[in-house]
Amino acid sequence: MKRGKKYLAALEKIEPHKKHTLEEAVSKLKEVAFAKFDETVELTMWLGVDPRKADQLVRGTIVLPHGLGGDAKKVVVIAQGDKIKEAEAAGADLAGGDELVEKIKGGWLDFDALIATPDMMGKVGQLGKVLGPRGLMPNPKTGTVTMDVKTAIEETKAGKVEYRVDKTGVIHSPVGKVSFDDAKLAENTKVLITAVMKAKPTTAKGRYLKKINLAATMSPGVLLDELAYA
Repeated sequence: MKRGKKYLAALEKIEPHKKHTLEEAVSKLKEVAFAKFDETVELTMWLGVDPRKADQLVRGTIVLPHGLGGDAKKVVVIAQGDKIKEAEAAGADLAGGDELVEKIKGGWLDFDALIATPDMMGKVGQLGKVLGPRGLMPNPKTGTVTMDVKTAIEETKAGKVEYRVDKTGVIHSPVGKVSFDDAKLAENTKVLITAVMKAKPTTAKGRYLKKINLAATMSPGVLLDELAYA
């Protein structure tokens, strides 16, 4: 893959293989960021787990203390009865029942998160092929299948992120924007790292946290000292 001049210039400012404290990494990241837009900062963690084993799937959700920046997420709720009114009052961008299921079935996907009440999951389950590949399927583990739609909506709009290990044992998750001040970006990152460390499966053998990297959308990554979190 051919890299542009700006990327290569940024790369020269990073010492290969040098591991940084979180505060150093955030500072270095801002120093090398060069895009003309407000880049998203992403945390990447390489874990010593085997994701093919169900008991070693590391996943969960966390509300970042300073959110993710950018526009608030567009949240849709599938419910019935009073729960539709409750969802609308709590700030859902759209709430409904069967008609909303049909709308999504027809290909409408203009939203960032979908919350459903348990009594509607029989119908929402029919949307698996549409929602699954896009990571939009409601799930009790991530708090998006719940009767407490108010809390779910508030947390989602506040910057709740889902972290999930991929098939190679790696987690990629956004932690904010380059424009965030250093302390807020560092705090968001630390909260996510702590959550992933707490989620360590009891069946994981050997070293759990192998490597951590912090990078902006267009820029080269900066390594963190993983031993600080082990």
